[in-house]
Amino acid sequence: MSTHYRYAIDRRYLPILLPFGLRGRDGVTLSDDGTFTATFGFFKLSTPLANITGAHITRGYRWWTAPGVRKSGADDGLSFGTNHDAGVCIHFANKVPSVLRRSGHSALTVTVEDLEGLQSALDGNPQETT
Repeated sequence: MSTHYRYAIDRRYLPILLPFGLRGRDGVTLSDDGTFTATFGFFKLSTPLANITGAHITRGYRWWTAPGVRKSGADDGLSFGTNHDAGVCIHFANKVPSVLRRSGHSALTVTVEDLEGLQSALDGNPQETT
């Protein structure tokens, strides 16, 4: 049975999120076949669960950079953001390509409702950074 983690959407950001094609069914899915898939409207990132090396919770994003789909300014990471409160940063052993970066991303941050559940499912070791 697949497990789906919905995004925690701050409705104040809907005018920013809707042009990305965000839908109610978007989020992160861990499939029985061993696949991790994150969708955000027109964007999708998928990789085998075996490619995930860890996950940790991060908090306190800047409100003006948090919402939407964006590449990191500091590294090759990608964010699927729906709020500025908290998310799970997921690290990959091998970079995962997207339409924004064909050479791939070494990490993805997703702002899901069940932070601890997703982090635990991916990493198994509860940890949090700010």
